[in-house]
Amino acid sequence: MPAIGEDFNKVVDHLVKDGNLDAKLRKILENEIRRRLTEYLLIDKEFQNKYEMTLEVFEEKEMVKKKNYSFEVENDYHDWDAASDAIETLQKLA
Repeated sequence: MPAIGEDFNKVVDHLVKDGNLDAKLRKILENEIRRRLTEYLLIDKEFQNKYEMTLEVFEEKEMVKKKNYSFEVENDYHDWDAASDAIETLQKLA
């Protein structure tokens, strides 16, 4: 395994005070997973509020088609679907 530079160690030590390098890196990764999960959950909630339904209902009702494939609705759908996939993946890691 390559040596880790002193600058890297300083950053890690600044972010997490206690533990060995392995424990510190695990803590940093756990925090990043939680941060990203929170971000994607917020995106999901915003779209649920905007369309007043879950993504599953949005898909079942074929809302993109019902809204005549408008750019906004298609774009929202792709962003929403990507956020939903990310939530599923990150929850497995958390």
